[in-house]
Amino acid sequence: MASLSKPQSDMHQATNTTGGHVLSADASESSTSSTLSTSSPSSTRSRIVPRLIQLYAGLALYGASSALLVRAGLGLEPWNVLHQGLAQLTGLSMGLTLTIVGASALLLWIPLRQRPGLGTVSNVLVIGFAMDTALAVFPAAHSLVVRVPLLLAGIVLNGVATGLYIAAAFGAGPRDGLMTGLHRRTGRSIRLIRTAVEIAVVATGFALGGTVGVGTVLYALSIGPLAQLFLRVFAVVPASGRSTVVATGQPERAILPG
Repeated sequence: MASLSKPQSDMHQATNTTGGHVLSADASESSTSSTLSTSSPSSTRSRIVPRLIQLYAGLALYGASSALLVRAGLGLEPWNVLHQGLAQLTGLSMGLTLTIVGASALLLWIPLRQRPGLGTVSNVLVIGFAMDTALAVFPAAHSLVVRVPLLLAGIVLNGVATGLYIAAAFGAGPRDGLMTGLHRRTGRSIRLIRTAVEIAVVATGFALGGTVGVGTVLYALSIGPLAQLFLRVFAVVPASGRSTVVATGQPERAILPG
């Protein structure tokens, strides 16, 4: 048991982050709980509404930003490489595939003794629907003059979306919770677990026909700093002036969204 003390310490030093981006859910939730416990019921309720708006706006924007990366066709986020490959294999829409994979990841929380929050369940239900809706609206792009801006816009908007829904502090995404749960149960660093899981995810998705390319690499390099930036921008600030979400973790520690 003593061997778990160091990894747990690492988690509390990190900031909270989704499906697949270390930002610790514990640090955010404990900070939110301690702040809200000192507030009156009416002030707590008044902050719930903007946090809910922030949560669902972030999840919807996440799905839309992922659709932009699909239309760019220059490489997807690690988990969406898998989702795209599975969608091609099964004939299901990519958004529905994302939802099924997210729900499956959530089932794996049970043996890991992870507790989902509203944001966790909403992540499973909203992102896939938003992605399919956006894919139905955004036309396919063929010219690099169009595809490169789509790629850049998708990555930046993904960072914005991550900051929005994580800072709302309603719980980690199903893929993030899977990684933090494995971290707690095995005592291995989140960086190691994240790397191993995402390499397996990308390799499997690529083998099934998912798109891997320069966009995948650019996303991997930029999403941590972008998420860190927008976590600070969208941090929920209570009446006392103290933020309930403090983005102090290093970008490379993020388990971003997934």
